[in-house]
Amino acid sequence: MKPFWSARISALTPYTPGEQPRGRQFIKLNTNECPYPPSPWALDAIRAAAGDSLRLYPDPECTEPRAAIARREGLDIEQVFCGNGSDEVLAFAFQAFFDPDKDVVFPRITYSFYPVYTDFFGLKRREAPMNPDFSDPIDLLCGNNGGVVLANPNAPTGIAVPRDTVELLLRANPDVVVIVDEAYVDFGAESAAPLIARYPNLLVVQTASKSRALAGLRTGWAMGQTHLIEGLRCVRDCTNSYTLDRPAQAGLAAAIGDEDYFQSICRRVMDTRERTAGALTQRGFTVLPSQANFLFLRHPERPGRALADGLRERGILVRRWDIPGIEDWLRVSIGTDGDMDALLIALNSLT
Repeated sequence: MKPFWSARISALTPYTPGEQPRGRQFIKLNTNECPYPPSPWALDAIRAAAGDSLRLYPDPECTEPRAAIARREGLDIEQVFCGNGSDEVLAFAFQAFFDPDKDVVFPRITYSFYPVYTDFFGLKRREAPMNPDFSDPIDLLCGNNGGVVLANPNAPTGIAVPRDTVELLLRANPDVVVIVDEAYVDFGAESAAPLIARYPNLLVVQTASKSRALAGLRTGWAMGQTHLIEGLRCVRDCTNSYTLDRPAQAGLAAAIGDEDYFQSICRRVMDTRERTAGALTQRGFTVLPSQANFLFLRHPERPGRALADGLRERGILVRRWDIPGIEDWLRVSIGTDGDMDALLIALNSLT
């Protein structure tokens, strides 16, 4: 027990974010950040919003970015909720839709914030074992639960499921909320957003941190039928009604509107991903099929820790977890073509 900490907090293991180095310069391939700058429209909007108006509170309803998202997705504005990054939106959703006496289910190998949320909010969970090829155990997420969380594409594997598989989950779990976390969906996967009109139990969560190059702005959103959005608003307004500041709202709305820039960035990342995956395969690595802005890979003869440490010594950061079954796997974010060439050269000296 830490001095003055509550018993509940003392027992928690918090989420560990990827390293953000200070001092030494690294090629950062460890936190799935975009290697390219944000939309010029977004940067102009942020600068314009960072003026005298900062003395005033921001719009608590985030009307401008919600309207932009609704237009893009063909939704009503009341079907969109904005928050301080998708992590906050997910935290609100865990509180709004899951009860402590029923298991929340998700794959065993997935975004490591999900078990942190269940512990923090006093929820029960059931982690479904992965299929041998690391694909999601969809059959184990169907029925007999108090809610489902599916990262699509999954993290850290990068593997995605098609929209009809999400629809199967929705039909199999009609009485609980199914959260589809689409942080990486823009890099080649199918969004579940077109299913919202037909499924009252679907909540789709997205972020501007990856495909819109705004990780430093902390903006995310949820989409679902109005009764789900009202639940999120209830949780928000019991904690902090002003979750997005003025520059964040302006920047997010502008980034959503710049569709051409968004598409060009996604295509560049996907092209580099496929080129890098092919080069790694030729070098003897096992690389999972990815529809995200990262690759999940291992070498048959070199331990993951040795590779990660060796890359760090050579000025390249990647992500690795001490989790049984994936301890020898590395998650490598997609950087520029130059970044990935440097990765390949470094791996040549390590394998």
